[in-house]
Amino acid sequence: MNKAFVKEDGEDEDDDLAPEASIPAGSKYYITRRGFNRLKAELDQLVRVERPEVVSVVSWAASNGDRSENGDYIYGKRRLREIDRRIRFLIKRLESATVVDPELQENLDQVFFGATVSVCDQDGEEFTYQIVGVDEANATEGLISWISPLAKALMKAREGDTVRFASPGGMRELDIIEIRYC
Repeated sequence: MNKAFVKEDGEDEDDDLAPEASIPAGSKYYITRRGFNRLKAELDQLVRVERPEVVSVVSWAASNGDRSENGDYIYGKRRLREIDRRIRFLIKRLESATVVDPELQENLDQVFFGATVSVCDQDGEEFTYQIVGVDEANATEGLISWISPLAKALMKAREGDTVRFASPGGMRELDIIEIRYC
C-alpha cells in the first residue's frame, strides 16, 4: 500500500482539538477580543511565514534524492503535518468564536465572561483573576477559563458576596472584593 494513505503512528484526525482546550458539548466558544486577535496572528504567522519556509526545506530535501534516510525531508514532512494540524485547529476555533468584549459589558456589578475579579481567601490573601476563553487561560497570569470550577463559582456574583468552590485541596471560600471590566 502506498504510504500516502497510511496514518503515521500517533496521528489522528481528531488531534486538531487539544483535550485541555475542549469546550463543553453544546456550548458556544467564547473568547475575548485580545484572545481572538492572538489566535488570528498565530494563524497568519503559520500560513504566511512558517509553512512556506518548511515547504521550501522539504522541497529542497526531496530534490536531494533518497528520502528514506534524509533527516531534513523526514523532519520537514513531520513539521509540515504539525503546522497543518494547528492551522486546521485555529481555523475551526476562529470560525466558531463568539467574541466577547469585556469593555462593552452593561451589567458592571456582576461577574460575567471577561470580568477581572479581585478576591480574598480565608487567610486574608488577595488574588485577581480574569475570566477568559479556554484557549486564553493561564493560571500563572491570573487568566482562568470560564469553564473552570472557580470561574463557574464566580459567575453572577457581586461585590461583597462569598463564593464556594471545589479546588484540588478541598472546598474553598472566597470573598469578592472588586469587579471590573477592562
